[in-house]
Order: sequence, then structure tokens, then C-alpha cells
Amino acid sequence: MLDRDTRHALEMTPSPGDGDEGWLTSYLDVLTLLITLFVLLLSLTPPGGGEAADTAFMRSASAVSSLPLASLATGIQPRHSGVQPQFDGLDIPGVSVSQGSEGVTLRIDTSLLFPSGQAVLTSRGQEVVESLIDVLTRFDGQISVEGHTDSVPISTARFPSNWELSSARAIAVVRHLERQGFNISRMRAVGYADTQPMEPNATEEGRAANRRVELLLRQQVEGE
Repeated sequence: MLDRDTRHALEMTPSPGDGDEGWLTSYLDVLTLLITLFVLLLSLTPPGGGEAADTAFMRSASAVSSLPLASLATGIQPRHSGVQPQFDGLDIPGVSVSQGSEGVTLRIDTSLLFPSGQAVLTSRGQEVVESLIDVLTRFDGQISVEGHTDSVPISTARFPSNWELSSARAIAVVRHLERQGFNISRMRAVGYADTQPMEPNATEEGRAANRRVELLLRQQVEGE
């Protein structure tokens, strides 16, 4: 028989299933990730081995290691990133070019296009619109002509509100392009009234900036 001290020592010895095994779970998670990584790298390696395979493997490893940064960079690029270069060097007085989340915008101050409170293009306005035809012809996506006003109300027989005025101005630009032979099948005319101000309407400068016509050029995305 075992003496008292021996039995006590055996009782105090931990069994194989006792203790904290959390480290083992973390280790297995890391090991699984490493195996997955190497399987991915091997799947990107061309068959046949040799120097070409080694080079492809190294390139694959480099590509995989930079995936988070590449994904971020891709995510912030607009889907129409190929549109902007064809507008480099566009220098038309009164027309500014900007690129946003939806596309490239050609912005025209309405003081160049229309008399106050009207929607008939002036001679100068016709020239400005015609000067855009070559640029618009080279663009093969969708074109939205958008009229904007300031917040000062208008109430005339023809324009009961700024909605009618902004819409009529957008339509006037589209119609003039059509009269010049431009194919307007890719175009639409939209009136926003004073709902999308660029500047506060509290000052004359701000109201002047808000009175504008914009041509939003949006590249057609595959699948839309």
C-alpha cells in the first residue's frame, strides 16, 4: 500500500486534461491562417516549377502582403477614373472642371448663359455651350444637364417657382446642343432649384455661386 505522503503527492499531480489551454487555441488559429496563405500563394503559382514559378511565387507573396493597401486604394478611386484626362487643358472662360464621387462636372455660371429670371440663352451663352461640343462628343458616357438657382423666390407667369426656372434652363442648354447637331440620346435635363447650394445664400457672392448650370459627365459602368 502507498503511504500517506505518496498518496498526497499523487493527488496533487495535475492530470493531462487540467490547466489553461487557451494558448493552444490561439496557436491553431495562427497556424490555420498561415496554411491558408500558402495555399493561396501556391494556387497563384504557374505549373512547371523552375525559375518562372519561383518568380511568380515571389510576386504573388508581394501582392498578397499588400492586399489591404491595394483594396483601400481601389476603394477610393472613382469608377469613372478614366474620364478626367480628356479634360486636361480645357480652358473656357466661365467654365470650371471638377471631379467628384459621381463623375466629372463642367460648371457654368448662369450669368454667362441667361438674363436674370429667364431661360433663353444669350448670344454669349450660346457660344459657351457650343464651345463644349467637342469635349462632349469625345465623352461616351451619360450626361446630366442640371440647373441650379439661389434661394431668392421667383413667381412669374412662366416660372411660378425656382423649380420651373432651373428645369427650363437645363432644357435650354440641351435643346441648343441638339440644334447644333449634337446627339442628345445620352443626355437628360434636371432642375434642382435651390436645393443643392454650393455656398450660403446669405450673401450676394454666395447666391451668385449657386446660380449655375452643371453638366455632370458620368461614365457608364458595366452592368448598369
